[in-house]
Amino acid sequence: MSKISSYPTNFIRQIINKDLAEGVHKIVRTRFPPEPNGYLHIGHAKSICLNFSIAQEYKGKCHLRFDDTNPTKENTEFIESIKRDITWLGFQWDGKVRYSSDYFEKQYQYAIELIQKNLAYVDELSSHLIREYRGTLTAPGKNSPYRNRSIRDNLKLFSQMRNGEISEGDACLRAKINMTSPFIILRDPVLYRIKFEEHHQTGKKWCIYPMYDFAHCISDALEGITHSLCTLEFQDNRRLYNWILNNINISAHPQQYEFSRLNLQYTIISKRHLNRLVTENIVEGWDDPRILTIAGMRRRGYTATSIREFCRRIGVTKKENIINMETLESCIREELNAHAPRVMAIINPIKVLIKNLPSNYEEILNIPYYPKKNELGTRSVPFTQEIYIDSADFQEEEQKDYKRLSLGGEVRLRYAYVMKAESVERDAQGNIIFLCCSCDMSTMKKNPSDGRKIKGVIHWVSAKYALVAEFRLYERLFNSSNPLTTDNFIKELNPNSLVIKHGFIEPSMHNAKPSLPYQFEREGYFCADNVHSSSTNLVFNRIVGLRNTWVKINA
Repeated sequence: MSKISSYPTNFIRQIINKDLAEGVHKIVRTRFPPEPNGYLHIGHAKSICLNFSIAQEYKGKCHLRFDDTNPTKENTEFIESIKRDITWLGFQWDGKVRYSSDYFEKQYQYAIELIQKNLAYVDELSSHLIREYRGTLTAPGKNSPYRNRSIRDNLKLFSQMRNGEISEGDACLRAKINMTSPFIILRDPVLYRIKFEEHHQTGKKWCIYPMYDFAHCISDALEGITHSLCTLEFQDNRRLYNWILNNINISAHPQQYEFSRLNLQYTIISKRHLNRLVTENIVEGWDDPRILTIAGMRRRGYTATSIREFCRRIGVTKKENIINMETLESCIREELNAHAPRVMAIINPIKVLIKNLPSNYEEILNIPYYPKKNELGTRSVPFTQEIYIDSADFQEEEQKDYKRLSLGGEVRLRYAYVMKAESVERDAQGNIIFLCCSCDMSTMKKNPSDGRKIKGVIHWVSAKYALVAEFRLYERLFNSSNPLTTDNFIKELNPNSLVIKHGFIEPSMHNAKPSLPYQFEREGYFCADNVHSSSTNLVFNRIVGLRNTWVKINA
């Protein structure tokens, strides 16, 4: 298991400390129980870090258990992606991977026990009528006409359900609790439903499947989980969690504790809504860098360390709030500022001809990856007669406070010479073809000898040796800071969430690896895309800009 930064104390750790001090538990055992019906997102990362870090800090154990009770929406692709994400984040589960389906037979026997205790019954109401009979937040529910079947008839019907003798949708098993309870979750919830669907783990063995609430608490108990941690939307479900465990013959009784889920500005953290973005091809897939799935963040260039640090900073509370996106971006920006090597790339190129150099001029500059830290590595960068600079670094007429290149003006080329713009060459339509410039060859690593002041420094690459590259500039996916509060969150999509540019990068980047982020000087932090990039087709994703832009957006 990865060594992680210590987490600040919170109410969950206080509960665990008390339990251990009072001898309630001798060992802490947590679990991360995802449903394999989608890729994990940043909200899951918060839960992963919480459950695994608690196990690590208290020298306990953390299980990975897939709550795989709905085969219609689950598959092995999601299972493998979840295992990959947890491992990438730096954690390792205890023992084998577990599944709720490992306990299907035991769960079935516990359902029979509830029937035998007259605490469960087979209902033949349609799903529509079940919802109607359940009532509302202000009106109580009413009993199903099938609620008072005999135990014998319920056992027979439940057996027929298991044997595939009843059609899908014609019957279900419900708990017999209280249809007038102020808590809707306790109004005879469904425990089992019929689904003639092959399961990714059990194949065609079963045609009835337990509901999440029924399977989850029993799985926790069978595994000896001590602290079952979940988000606040499951707060009422705790009543059913306890009711089930209190009414079956099972030795362990884990305790459920809820914490606030993660909410972030300008994004969506919901597998259901993310699934819509994927299935409607609004994004490239579950690993699109614009969505905050762990796979998407990894592809964009986020590091596991930065995500863990983000989860540490936001903490664990019971209070719902919305986190500013800058909190997330600052974690990766701080890490990359300290550790990402610097290189030069031109995203909006304009060609420069240095007239006082011969056409075959070549000079190899030995440039450090980190400013003034040659001991951390250098690379060879060719300087030639023709170079590319960024179009934003040139304007024909000098303006006040403009510290880059203009006609008649001078700038320093990063790590090279002072260059002066002499003239502009245009095509028949008036577009700039290239700039004609000259270099003061006496200014390598020093100022001009006559004392003239140079306003700024710009980056560049050799036109002869530069590598063609695609740059994917990612922005927020939504224009609204809270898109789910609108009638249709799709209408809030930002049309400029992805802008693709084509330019050039220095030749040292020919073997750029997706796992290695770089700072493109004066442009931002980038990494090679792990889907589209190759040695013959360089594609770079912008991870984050050099500075915080959210202050301007939120102003």
